[in-house]
Amino acid sequence: MSARAQFSSKLGFVMAAAGSAIGVGNIWGFPTQAASNGGGAFLLVYLLMILLLGYPMLVAEITIGRHGQAGPFHALQKLTGNRSGRAIAGLVGLAAVVTVSLIFTFYAIVSGWFIAYALDPLSNMLGMKGDWLTAFSTSRNLVFTLMFALLSLYVVSRGLEQGIEKWSSRLMPLLLLMLIALTAYMLTQDGAGEGLHAYLVPDFSRVLNRDVLIGALGQSFFSLSLGAAVMMLYGSYLSRQSSIPALAAQVTLLDTSVAFLAGLLILPAMYVAQHNGVAIFADDGSLLSSDTLVFSVLPALFETMGQAQHLIAFAFFLLMIVAALTSSISMLEAPVSLTIESTGMSRIKATWLMTALCTLISIIIVFNFGSLFGLVITATTQYAQPLVSLCITLYAGWVWQRNKVLAELKAGCPDVEQGLFWKIWPWYVRFVCPVLVLVVIIQSIGG
Repeated sequence: MSARAQFSSKLGFVMAAAGSAIGVGNIWGFPTQAASNGGGAFLLVYLLMILLLGYPMLVAEITIGRHGQAGPFHALQKLTGNRSGRAIAGLVGLAAVVTVSLIFTFYAIVSGWFIAYALDPLSNMLGMKGDWLTAFSTSRNLVFTLMFALLSLYVVSRGLEQGIEKWSSRLMPLLLLMLIALTAYMLTQDGAGEGLHAYLVPDFSRVLNRDVLIGALGQSFFSLSLGAAVMMLYGSYLSRQSSIPALAAQVTLLDTSVAFLAGLLILPAMYVAQHNGVAIFADDGSLLSSDTLVFSVLPALFETMGQAQHLIAFAFFLLMIVAALTSSISMLEAPVSLTIESTGMSRIKATWLMTALCTLISIIIVFNFGSLFGLVITATTQYAQPLVSLCITLYAGWVWQRNKVLAELKAGCPDVEQGLFWKIWPWYVRFVCPVLVLVVIIQSIGG
């Protein structure tokens, strides 16, 4: 078997892993969660939860991947010599890959909407006003889902270094620049100050509110793509000379910074929209249309911006496409990598095969949107992802021998045993992380 591909640099890994984590959940999900759960109070608790659950779990997933030098299916099996343990580990790894492949199927549909919404202001500027791009229809969903799937296929088919690493390293700086520019513009608008206050000034009476705590815990979990195969997979492409705790910290910091920046853009934007006459909150103070905020409230806001409206709308939806693509390529890489590992198939063939399979499921969802779209989202993100993550935590904390974990971490960080990290992390992953993930599971099922 040929040597496993590796990221050419630590920066390449950080850009790809952060790109995978930074998706629609950060730029759409996090700000709407913050707006619904007390703004500054939610932000404060979220930052704490990233530290308490996100970072330790990320280290665990990357370490397992690098140790196994394979995707989740084979990497988890290598943690134990026990026959039944290996069989269960294989099932957990397979469940992770199936889960992330199914996430890709609805992600491609939503990302297709971003392409359509980005093209709409361009068509308006060219005088070609038509509602097809923004009106919900099967034909529109089909065309743009296929378009987005082909974009993802192009990047993944090019391989790790020339595809995923190269494009992540290009798209991530672009995403940051666009986010900063859009935020700077939005903060100059009337009404933005109120949004900024709501976002940055915590109402400490809400910090211990159950909804705020649970919402922040769940968001910190999903924000870093935990339990979805991709971090383990990217870990397997990481050189043995790299310090996993340090790189995981950089990925966590970048991911959290983008979520924070997105809040700086979206919350002021909501209050600007309210200032311009767009309804944002219901009478009881709850957020109107939080699920469709990006497709209802923000376009209504852009329409109130006079000459700048088309340019701002295009820039915003282009930002969403970039965020979606950096995530989707990691989602597609999971089944592609498993196919290559298991069959020896060439990357080009494996990519076409897996894209075709995932896109076929997307097409079935498009034609049965009302009954399947929400069902697939619930099954994957509310049930499968946290359950897989719980199993990974148990394998990392209880099955994998502690001295072997230490040996893997010492490969890239020889002094790790003397530091505070090793004094806390092993028992933390063993006892605390499973409890926190269980809370996410109970809340997801209850919710």
